Amino acid sequence: MSSPVALIVGAGPGIGGAFAAALVGRGYDVVVAARDRARLQPLADRLGARAGTADAADPASLRALFAQLDAEGVVPDVVLYNPGARVRGPITELDDRAVAQALQLTAMGGFVTAQEAARRMLPRGRGTILFTGATASVKGFAQSAPFAMAKFAVRGLAQSLARELSPQGIHVAHLVVDGAVEAAGEPGAGAARRFTPEAVAAGLLALLDQPPGAWSWELELRRFDERF
Repeated sequence: MSSPVALIVGAGPGIGGAFAAALVGRGYDVVVAARDRARLQPLADRLGARAGTADAADPASLRALFAQLDAEGVVPDVVLYNPGARVRGPITELDDRAVAQALQLTAMGGFVTAQEAARRMLPRGRGTILFTGATASVKGFAQSAPFAMAKFAVRGLAQSLARELSPQGIHVAHLVVDGAVEAAGEPGAGAARRFTPEAVAAGLLALLDQPPGAWSWELELRRFDERF
């Protein structure tokens, strides 16, 4: 393919969809992937992207997605891992199976996706692997231990991979979205004090646009009127 290729795992009408739209506008061939391909297909059609199937909690499903791209002769230039699972509650009442599933989807899914991406990018000596983070990536809240555990793990993964892969031409970066992101159909972020998906996508694009001589491994986004 003459066009650069982007793969977005955990795509939907929010951050993943906004990033996909921005990349399509830049001439990328974009593949958006989620567990329910039937639900994803209308979004892919609207964006001008291709839909793929990937259950982020299932390593075999993620590897099958990359294998399908291999069969098509496609190597992603950009990979975004966007899924996340929230399990809330007092520590004394949390279901360990639900917690394990959240960790599997958020942390292990990120690991498998990065592993498969790196295996294909390293022979070419170039590529970008991005992770969507949250406030919980750096700050654990009460009754939200599983989400913090998972997001801390993804941040550690990104930091470690950046140190390992950057010298080999692979840009790895973690985007901390320090606040809530509005969902499709919600009022504007100015009233709701939330990020728009497009604003978060702009942060991802900023990382993607960094030249090799000045790469960031992490970028933190925060509203201008928020105290910190």
